[in-house]
Amino acid sequence: MGNASSIEPTKTIFLDIDGKKEKIMFSRHCGSRDIHDLIAHAAGVSRYAEISLKDSAGAFVSLNPTMPINTQSSPYKVTSKEPSPTTDSSNGDGEVFTQVLSQVASQFNKVFKVEEMKTDIATRLSALERKMELEGLKAVEIEKCKRDISDIKDQIWNAQKKFVDFNRLSSLSDERKISLKRDVPSYPKYTLSQETIEYLKQPTFDIWHWEPNEMLSLLEHMFHELGLVAEFNINPITLKRFFLCVQENYRNNPFHNFRHCFCVTQMMYGMIHLCHLWEVMTREDLGILMTACVCHDLDHPGYNNTYQINARTELAIRYNDISPLENHHCAVAFKILSNPECNIFANVDKDTFKRIRAGITMLILATDMARHGEIMDNFKMKLEPEFDYKNKDSLDTLKMVLIKCCDISNEVRPMEVSEPWVDCLLEEYFNQSDREKMEGLPVAPFMDRDKVTKPTAQIGFIKFVLIPMFETVAKLFPVIDSTMVEPLRIARDRYEDMKEKNSMPPPPSQSNKKKTVTEK
Repeated sequence: MGNASSIEPTKTIFLDIDGKKEKIMFSRHCGSRDIHDLIAHAAGVSRYAEISLKDSAGAFVSLNPTMPINTQSSPYKVTSKEPSPTTDSSNGDGEVFTQVLSQVASQFNKVFKVEEMKTDIATRLSALERKMELEGLKAVEIEKCKRDISDIKDQIWNAQKKFVDFNRLSSLSDERKISLKRDVPSYPKYTLSQETIEYLKQPTFDIWHWEPNEMLSLLEHMFHELGLVAEFNINPITLKRFFLCVQENYRNNPFHNFRHCFCVTQMMYGMIHLCHLWEVMTREDLGILMTACVCHDLDHPGYNNTYQINARTELAIRYNDISPLENHHCAVAFKILSNPECNIFANVDKDTFKRIRAGITMLILATDMARHGEIMDNFKMKLEPEFDYKNKDSLDTLKMVLIKCCDISNEVRPMEVSEPWVDCLLEEYFNQSDREKMEGLPVAPFMDRDKVTKPTAQIGFIKFVLIPMFETVAKLFPVIDSTMVEPLRIARDRYEDMKEKNSMPPPPSQSNKKKTVTEK
């Protein structure tokens, strides 16, 4: 430091102290107090004296390192005034104040070490995060070991028994055990910008710009931001594993895939913020809504309930033709949660888990469009004369309508986001109708590639399903009218224009025109 100060640039100021010419020199790193004390020493007054400078024009000059340089022929006139003698206590106070100022100046001189401090803190935080992750992994492994020990005890007990428990055997062989194919951390930790965090709350969010691992991070953020991790005391590592296992159990269908799961969950997250649902629901209710969205189409085979029932598939037989797909989605969801590595509700008590399981099952089953009329009629009745948020049945109906809105909300989004989804849905429909024709099963007209077009597929659905449903919800939450119902009206008008253009006969080609003229 000594060598550095010796070569620092200095500033020379000329002074006129009661007719006596003096000059002072100081570096650009000096503080105002240092310059004040230097002038006081040159003037022969105490450091507590008031010092003021005037230039040759009589203007006051500020005592700081940036003061203008003068010359020997135009020195600054120094005026000093000693403090008036007062009680010893006031002098003491002045001295304490001066010491405080000195300490502050000393702290400022250390400002260049701030970056080093930031680096050190960041390093320590990273080490702490890694330690927490390792502790989380240990907790999950312990839970898994407990489960394995319990299973071994059961097997030993069954082996010692003189009869075979056929019920237990059949339940074990009913379906494959769902487990993770990969473990965390297998995707990087993404830092979300404030712009992305706010954009994520909007119904206009563009879901096409995000890679699968990024969608996993965004889902994690939603659960943390809504306070669900704290509410259910979720181990962060378990949350990561849950989302990974969910992602692995969505099939690579054109429409009913993991991106659709993310799309529905993000719309629910947006509606929670848009309608301030935390004011009318508990955080447990919000957790049920979000988790149901994440799981609502798990292991969807790409063929709807009508096909399952007509083709007499294993799912239709197992669930007696009653919402076979939705029942299957629920079963897969709770198979994932039965795995200790993925059970995000492992730390809640039995009564809470019972409520969570009932709530998630109710919401996933409500996504069967065969129940649309029943659920909407029930909801309209709850609105008259006034909706009762304290009534459990009313609140359950509202939650069912909300997940239905999110499940079929693509047309609420901007055209560039919603239109690709129509192409994906039609591709899945056409795959099913092709198979139905091949197997000699009934084919729905709206799925037949020889009969349906994009506008005809959407106009009726928007007019008679989406707009009436969202308008009904807007009676409870008026903000929905401008943010969701209005985009639906615009989408309806756009498809009607598209249909009109498609139905117009094509203009005659130039070759036909020339031929007509020649014949004449």
